[in-house]
Amino acid sequence: MTNQNSGGLTTHDKIISALERTFSPVSCQLSDESSLHVGHAGAASGGGHFRLVLVSASFAGLNLVNRHRLVYDAVRDMMQTEIHALAISALTPEEAARKES
Repeated sequence: MTNQNSGGLTTHDKIISALERTFSPVSCQLSDESSLHVGHAGAASGGGHFRLVLVSASFAGLNLVNRHRLVYDAVRDMMQTEIHALAISALTPEEAARKES
């Protein structure tokens, strides 16, 4: 589900670009899991299924709900069109470092 739009960017590239502009992340890993959802209503409508691991200092002091809200705000224009589902892991650099060790 990495279709190109009229601007020549894939949906994956558009999501990454929006997140990088908004969060200046230390790390941004986006996986397209659309192939796992073939036949699902969201797949039929053309919206992709993505999994995101985003590490940014922007998340410091924010709870899980507020972190997710910020991410959804960053990709709002693509939700329900190019993005059907987005699984989010939003971490601070310190949380990511603890998780890796």
